[in-house]
Amino acid sequence: MEQHVKSRSDAPAGFFAAEAAGLRWLAAADGVRIVRVVDAGEERIVLERVIEAGPSPEAAEAFGAALAATHDAGAPAFGSPPPGWEGDIFIGRRAQPARATATWGAFYAAQRVEPFLPVALAAGSLSVSGAEVVARACALVAAGAFDDDEPPARLHGDLWTGNVLWASGGAVLIDPAAHGGHRETDLAMLALFGCPFLDRVLAGYDRAHPLRAGWRDRVPVHQLHPLAVHAAGHGPSYGRALVDAAERTLALV
Repeated sequence: MEQHVKSRSDAPAGFFAAEAAGLRWLAAADGVRIVRVVDAGEERIVLERVIEAGPSPEAAEAFGAALAATHDAGAPAFGSPPPGWEGDIFIGRRAQPARATATWGAFYAAQRVEPFLPVALAAGSLSVSGAEVVARACALVAAGAFDDDEPPARLHGDLWTGNVLWASGGAVLIDPAAHGGHRETDLAMLALFGCPFLDRVLAGYDRAHPLRAGWRDRVPVHQLHPLAVHAAGHGPSYGRALVDAAERTLALV
């Protein structure tokens, strides 16, 4: 098996161990193919090398169905990290909390959006008035406006198109921020940055596990997290997009 080594000499404690735990937990769902972990240490992780082959409509539909199976494998609670892991997990290079919470909205607002707002403000990517709009949207989410009776899903947690590799056997996922969350969040992130044949991915998913009515309207709610992360480190354009998503969230009720 060919191998790929990722290394980082300045990695915070647990950086690669958290990634390895997330990959193994996702792989245990027996849904989407997940890159195999060979070894993990404090400054590196060794993975199988994925030979990319390009997407197809058929592979996209199969990916959607397999992603539904991964989500359906479930999690102990909203916000829960992979079993056996304690403490923060990481999205890109940024730490984020992973604490079990009784309801999705309370978890999502407090652990996935609010932690990144002070960083975005300090970076100049988010204005004070914009942060106030996002805070109002977070309060609405935390109060349960978008909670439902769906159980916690087993999320990849950083499912943008760059973390979906297309091999000869179909999609392979890498670089997760795996945790228990709402399944619409993974799909919203996939849509935010584009994905080949996204309509076919969604069709395959919906056939395997039909999405709840109104899910398209709720996409801005579930994009608050990735937009907050990007506003913290990638400039004012993401801050403006975050405020827009917050305004659209507020308009839903």
